[in-house]
Amino acid sequence: MISPKNLLKMARKWEKSASIGRKRISFRSTNDYVKFESCKTSSSVANKGHFVIYTTDDKRFMMPLSYLNNNIFRELFKKSEEEFGISSDGPITLPCDSVFMNYIVLLIQRGAAKDLEKALLNSIATKCCSSISSCHQGFAGQNLVLCGY
Repeated sequence: MISPKNLLKMARKWEKSASIGRKRISFRSTNDYVKFESCKTSSSVANKGHFVIYTTDDKRFMMPLSYLNNNIFRELFKKSEEEFGISSDGPITLPCDSVFMNYIVLLIQRGAAKDLEKALLNSIATKCCSSISSCHQGFAGQNLVLCGY
């Protein structure tokens, strides 16, 4: 298991190395909200108290550092390490698409129930061998089952 301190170090290292040469187009937001930006026109540095991740469809998300303590993000970071490895010369890319990431952010912002979080963690950990985005497509019809927990 990766400690939050080491996870922060990795996130900052990836963020710094990925930040060179990008320009930002951002939506107005506060510290509690997530910024969603296009990968090709993103900022070189995250705002104070935030970290940046990318999805497999090249979308950029600026997340509050408090999300690093969330179990869902920890599992996504583990899957990212398994699928893409740890690279010091590129951004943190999570193995999911922007639609799935928006869904995860929505669950976290609304304070999802623990059993819903466990169901999502189980689907990420067991069902998604190569790509969470392909897994997400397979579970698209089962959203009601998860929400019914």
